[in-house]
Amino acid sequence: QVHVVESGGGLVQAGGSLRLSCAASGRTFSSYIMGWFRQAPGKEREFVAAISWNGGRTHYADSVKGRFTISRDNAKNTVYLQMNSLKPEDTAVYYCAAASAIGLEITVYDIDYWGKGTLVTVSS
Repeated sequence: QVHVVESGGGLVQAGGSLRLSCAASGRTFSSYIMGWFRQAPGKEREFVAAISWNGGRTHYADSVKGRFTISRDNAKNTVYLQMNSLKPEDTAVYYCAAASAIGLEITVYDIDYWGKGTLVTVSS
């Protein structure tokens, strides 16, 4: 079992940066694909980024490609999401997720464990 807790959300101006962290517990952390999803008010939860078990492969939603970077440190059981050039449309609750899927094109239906989320607000 994996328990995940997000941190690092907050208020930032458009064009600014934030780094989200996801601390995970559980000895099997390194065997999971880890991902970030987000949910804006009134919208469905959507995929943002995913990273393979060893960090060698990553996958991003088109809307964040080139601006966001996902990484992981298995020694620290932590996943990060570096968000640069933030836009008001990036405003959402960001969720860390663990999936025992095979590929990185994960959806909400592939997730085994969710965090409770951290709010990111980008002002214009």
